[in-house]
Amino acid sequence: MQRLTGPIRPYDWGSHEVIARVQGRDFPTAEPEAELWLGAHPADPATVDGRGLDAVIAGDPDAELGATVVRRFGAKLPFLLKLLAAQRPLSLQVHPNLAQAAAGFEAEEAAGVPVDAPQRRYKDANHKPEMLVAVGRTQALAGFADDATVFLRKLQWPPGLGWADRLEAGDLHGVVSDILRGAPDFDDLADLCAAEGSARALAIADLAARYPGDPGVLVAMLLNHVELSPGDAIYLAAGSPHAYLRGAGVEIMAASDNVLRGGLTSKFVDVDELLRILAFEPGPPPVVTPVSAGPSTVRWPTPTAEFTLYEITVGGSPVALPAVGSPRVLFCLEGEVRAADLSLRGGESAWSPASDPELTARGTGRLFVATVGG
Repeated sequence: MQRLTGPIRPYDWGSHEVIARVQGRDFPTAEPEAELWLGAHPADPATVDGRGLDAVIAGDPDAELGATVVRRFGAKLPFLLKLLAAQRPLSLQVHPNLAQAAAGFEAEEAAGVPVDAPQRRYKDANHKPEMLVAVGRTQALAGFADDATVFLRKLQWPPGLGWADRLEAGDLHGVVSDILRGAPDFDDLADLCAAEGSARALAIADLAARYPGDPGVLVAMLLNHVELSPGDAIYLAAGSPHAYLRGAGVEIMAASDNVLRGGLTSKFVDVDELLRILAFEPGPPPVVTPVSAGPSTVRWPTPTAEFTLYEITVGGSPVALPAVGSPRVLFCLEGEVRAADLSLRGGESAWSPASDPELTARGTGRLFVATVGG
């Protein structure tokens, strides 16, 4: 096992406090700090002894990942772990499934669209299912809501009442398409939402004030509003529209950087492609309940093969680290935890290759362990 050093992405929606506080650095920071990346994605790999984790893995894939993982996913780490810290809303976005990502990437490569071009939609050929486990109070929009008609009728906003009728007739696709292609004026929406007063309405009021004229605000009215306490989690499958509004969480995903945006942003929005990728399947909030995975250990089950996430509460007796024989990224959220001959404090991480022997954690703290799915 070796110490892992992850880069911090300074997106403008990031916090000036959260990541620095976890890592024990001075804050507020000069730049926003949005995501701490702990993985081998070529866009920004973490490092081991100054070498990119992607290069370390490429040097001996079977030892680093294990032969089974190499056969399933190739000679690359199939997941990416992040610490995400949002001070203000992220863009409304959706991620493609595996077939859509592969086809989209191939088409844009053939067309010669540079990977860093603003209009580039597919940065790689992988899908990006993801899960976020809150480590502070977090608000998000996640998936089309099955009670959107109830919310729209409570607001009594005239365009929304018309949408409610169409939603009840099963025309979710048509409503979203009309919003994205020609959103009505909504200068009065923030006041109506503030008067309604629910957490969901207040979130829409805030978005309306931040993004005047952005059709993403109106799409947000059709989504589940989710409030997460520490330890709560949401899982976002391919095609599920979502946006983190504020808060912090440990996020794990298939190793991809594919994002199609639908609003709440000044960045490129491709309405036709977005409508093709979106899954128009209303449902309840996609909350994931943790299950016991051994002494002092929980995991959040998902249907994704690329990743599994565990949390270990270390204190008193040593705790065996799960998933021996698989590649693992360890991330200490707080306290001080020792495994093998390495001590991890809050905000520090480690790489444990598949060739590592069975390991135990000692000390006092909270340790996340990311590995490949079962």
